[in-house]
Amino acid sequence: MKRLPPEALDRIYAAIRAVPRGRVATYGWIAERAGLPRRARLVGHALRHAPRRLRLPWHRIINAQGRISFPRGSEPYAEQRRRLEAEGVHFLRGRVRLDQYGWRLTLDELLWKPRE
Repeated sequence: MKRLPPEALDRIYAAIRAVPRGRVATYGWIAERAGLPRRARLVGHALRHAPRRLRLPWHRIINAQGRISFPRGSEPYAEQRRRLEAEGVHFLRGRVRLDQYGWRLTLDELLWKPRE
């Protein structure tokens, strides 16, 4: 995979940081918000190689089916699920209801919401 330009990584990391506590976003939604539509795998790549010092809320990013992408039963899966449940996110048959816990800005919010 080609190296991402630093500005693209910065946009991905900013989008991940913006996901509020108790909410989740998909890799695809983060890619869209970072200006990289249809590049969900790049978000996964960026997360996998993110320096720990950034302290990103990585656990809030899940796949488009509302599932944790780590293999079920693995330690990373358990850690992500623990963190999400500690924030009040509930699972039903291994899935998070994106209509309930998903965080995706509308076009109006993207255009008119003041930057933090």
